[in-house]
Amino acid sequence: MAVTVKTFASASEAAGALSSDRSARYLGGGTLVMRALNEGDVSISTVVRAQDHALARIDASGPRITLGAGVTFARILAERDLGFLHAPARSIGGPAVRNMGTIGGNLFAPSPYGDFTVALLALDATVAVAGGFGARDIPIEEFLQARERQAGTLVLSVSCTRPASSEAFRYRKIARIKPKGGSVITLAAHLPISGGRIAGARIALGSMAPTQIRARAAERALEGRSLDAATIAAAASAATEGTSPSDNALGSAWYRREVVGVHLRRLLSGQE
Repeated sequence: MAVTVKTFASASEAAGALSSDRSARYLGGGTLVMRALNEGDVSISTVVRAQDHALARIDASGPRITLGAGVTFARILAERDLGFLHAPARSIGGPAVRNMGTIGGNLFAPSPYGDFTVALLALDATVAVAGGFGARDIPIEEFLQARERQAGTLVLSVSCTRPASSEAFRYRKIARIKPKGGSVITLAAHLPISGGRIAGARIALGSMAPTQIRARAAERALEGRSLDAATIAAAASAATEGTSPSDNALGSAWYRREVVGVHLRRLLSGQE
């Protein structure tokens, strides 16, 4: 089946094309859409592109940073002001994928991929989209829960909290093939400290459900407490609550449930 490619000067025009054609998909870096086309996905008849420079913009000047949906992982690694995002960006594929893959595309990457989105979920990100209902900002958790229904919208940018210190944000990807393999489990934690106690803990997990999720029981175990051994143990024990991992070639659901607490303990303890 022939595929039509439509290129627009602005993101708003591209968003209009997506919302009016259910068989259209947006082409950013191409790591997801081109793979689908090459594998014979007949549901895609139109590929939409945009040459809007705003999609590649980075604003890292304030307490919340904004990344255009077209920003690549290689660009993030080149920005010193985004050092706290270097570990998540570096964990995405190899150099070729990081040169092409984009922030916006990673939001749609299925498990066991989408590792950068785990970091964004821990950092309380907001996703700016345009589509049939106009432009709007959506909390990332809400976006992910409705991800399968977002096909007709265009992601414009993602904004997230800048951690107050390097210790406040932690990230770990467990993979069998390093550094570019799919994830067995991905974990990220944002642990703001106020008066020596954790205030506003957010822990995110990848490959532990159909989409990236928060470990809310583990967050509750941390909230209002100091980050000592007892608190870490309580959070690790609660890590599986609310998860629904699946079996795949990288690991079984049983295995993921067995080890997620171990890796969360190591993450919170600062162990390698």
